[in-house]
Amino acid sequence: MSQAVWTGSISFGLVNIPVKLYPATEPKDVRFHLYDRRTGKRVRYERVTRPEEAATFVVEPPWDGPPADEHVDIPSGVRSASDLTVPAPAVEPDDVVRGFAMPSGDLVTVTEAELEAIAPERSRTIEIEEFVDLAEIDPVFYEKSYHVGPVRGAGAEKPYALLLRAMQAARMVGIGRFVLRTRPHLVAIRPLKGALALETLFFGDEVRNPEELTAGLSAFTISEREVKTAERLIAAMATTWSPERHADVYREELLDLLRSKPPAAAAEAIAAPGQAAPIGDLMEALRASVEAAKRKTTKGTSAKRAG
Repeated sequence: MSQAVWTGSISFGLVNIPVKLYPATEPKDVRFHLYDRRTGKRVRYERVTRPEEAATFVVEPPWDGPPADEHVDIPSGVRSASDLTVPAPAVEPDDVVRGFAMPSGDLVTVTEAELEAIAPERSRTIEIEEFVDLAEIDPVFYEKSYHVGPVRGAGAEKPYALLLRAMQAARMVGIGRFVLRTRPHLVAIRPLKGALALETLFFGDEVRNPEELTAGLSAFTISEREVKTAERLIAAMATTWSPERHADVYREELLDLLRSKPPAAAAEAIAAPGQAAPIGDLMEALRASVEAAKRKTTKGTSAKRAG
């Protein structure tokens, strides 16, 4: 089981159940790092501003600190900015503000301190506010799934089992709210294979209305015979849901490709120029350099003989 992402309790009337939340899913996308094939170095992204980019808003009150963009002397012969490579000035974290484009098109900025001042306090309890029929919640409202486990040794096991069994018998799910990290969530607590599950839900105004996509469908006449034929086709294709039948074929093919490729040769560790190194480290670096040079010389000699 993965590490718990939240520890608190579920409030069920006057019953308080200490619980922990665990991620119910584990995305297995194959993620790559980017490298410069010319140098073998990792490609990294930095928080910088571009000297040639115009300011989006005017700083008020006037900035009294050091200039954000240092003056650059343009060498003779340079005719345009494309002929000159200027390092982008780094931006310190304290100088970063968040900007939001209002519906009017105006840009407003807020600081981290302003956001922290209105941030909701972290929840310690999920209070079930109501129970609804699970079938009434369209799957489009589900955002992220978690497993809910009782806190061992805190007397949570019996009330946890009681809530689980009662919800299974009633075929109902509990609706509540809580704050996970810094974000408030609407949640549905439901039974799932002998345990409780928690689904974070999109709020009502976050789900788009699909009716605009189906405008004009009422103009089509569909006969009862066509409907019955479609129903028979659905019945013929009906089966029991089994997630094991639906594997990610592309991911497996990608992993097979990666397994078939030889590993990239590791670069020799050399002390950075201009940095003093202990005698032992320096000697190791020198020995490694000598061995690398020998291998290079031997490889070059063998190639000449083969030629």
